[in-house]
Amino acid sequence: MVAFVIPCIPYTDELKYGDLVGEDKFGNKYYENNSYFFSSNRWVIYSERYGMDYDGSQVPAEWFGWLHYKTDLPPHRDPNRPKYKWMAEHKPNMSGTNAAYMPYSTTPPKIEPWKPPQ
Repeated sequence: MVAFVIPCIPYTDELKYGDLVGEDKFGNKYYENNSYFFSSNRWVIYSERYGMDYDGSQVPAEWFGWLHYKTDLPPHRDPNRPKYKWMAEHKPNMSGTNAAYMPYSTTPPKIEPWKPPQ
């Protein structure tokens, strides 16, 4: 089934069409068209919830391997893909958000905030 992928125009400035290979739990959709040149025949359309604030960290590891030609089988078609209990759940990069990691610091600040006189 060939699906016309119109939503990729704002992201890549090109009109692509291809087969929908799969969708991850975040809503990202993965497409493939083998008539395109190698390294441009697989692409992802990010979920609507990301809008234009998408980046590569929003692709889970299992789809990253397929997208970068580490494997030819997408995650849902690969029965040999290991799933161990110790594997952590994928989280996108949280830099620039309120959920970003902020380490605790014991060093006093070098600049004191100005306190206006009362």
